[in-house]
Amino acid sequence: MRFFNIKEFNWKYIFGEIFLLFVGINLAIWFNDWNASKTIQKDKEIALEKIEGEIKANLDELVANSVLNQKIPSFFTEINRLKNEEGALITTPEEMRVFTKTYDAYVRKVDSSDAGNGLYKYSLDTFINLEITDLSSIAWEVSKSTGIFHEFGYDCLYDLQKLYNTQDLVKIELNNATEALRNRSMQDLVRTLEIMKQLEDQLQEQYRDLLASINDCK
Repeated sequence: MRFFNIKEFNWKYIFGEIFLLFVGINLAIWFNDWNASKTIQKDKEIALEKIEGEIKANLDELVANSVLNQKIPSFFTEINRLKNEEGALITTPEEMRVFTKTYDAYVRKVDSSDAGNGLYKYSLDTFINLEITDLSSIAWEVSKSTGIFHEFGYDCLYDLQKLYNTQDLVKIELNNATEALRNRSMQDLVRTLEIMKQLEDQLQEQYRDLLASINDCK
């Protein structure tokens, strides 16, 4: 039987090979981690860019439509102001001209009869058009489905979740307003629009705050 002599091994060479193998493995692991981290960061930035664009578009549409929709409660408030105790719409021609000019989008036809003392009794053919705001959440839903939203950080994630929750509440009230208009329940419509105004103001503030700080999410 032959026995190996330890002295016959080149220990420097063996340890050198082991060291190189160790370094190679660690470099490969580091490179894979770096590459994965770079990919995640890129996906994160793309997701945030999409969300930022979505929020900007939602904000622009919300502001424009909110201004139009919130004229509806003031329209009915002004009509009630012009009515007498019996519910008749009696006023001067000049005041009616101002009224119809201010709310021309809602008044189709005006009929009048002389009520004496320079006043006229008016009947109006009105039309209420509710602006439907399409508040998108596609970018947010996609980021959740891919799991990349976990990379946003707690504060950013919290603000985003809160923002889209408020957005959902606005959508619910918009549906309620549409239903009230469909049922010709003007009292319910006005009450719903008043609730929606509070939520829309809150949502606009959340939109602007997030757009101002979204770079911190990156």
